[in-house]
Amino acid sequence: MTRRQLTDEQWEFIEPYLPIGGYGPYPERLREQFEGVIWRFRSSAQWREMPSEFGPWATVYGRFRVWRDAGVFSALLEGMIAEAACRGQTDLSLVSVDSTTARAHHEAAGMHIGKDVMEALEEAAAEQEQARQKGAARQNRTDRTAGATPSRKSDGVSGDGASSA
Repeated sequence: MTRRQLTDEQWEFIEPYLPIGGYGPYPERLREQFEGVIWRFRSSAQWREMPSEFGPWATVYGRFRVWRDAGVFSALLEGMIAEAACRGQTDLSLVSVDSTTARAHHEAAGMHIGKDVMEALEEAAAEQEQARQKGAARQNRTDRTAGATPSRKSDGVSGDGASSA
């Protein structure tokens, strides 16, 4: 038997986010099915390889699709972030942007930004550039001078491909 994926405290937080319809999952199997979804993504196994203690794999997969389409996982993530913020446990240094969804420029996506938002973004970009400049200046204060490169042995070939013999 596979051990529980969630503690009782974690389950109490998650359970209200899961929809229970008139014909939906019976509450006593709901936790096992949710833990089956967790097991599937932790193990990277196929749905058909799911242990039977989570219920039939097709049922767990069906519940996952319903929850995904209903936005349960997005709402759960937002709820977890809000709960962490209430507890003072948020750390924005861990925030990451996936470069596959970031655009090079706001006009490339057809996005219309108000003047006040644009000014705030430009101000933030300027502050970030100042911080980057300070970091570069601090790095240049070491033993090396700015722009100095390590010397290399001369092998008789210049940078333009011509021989210097």
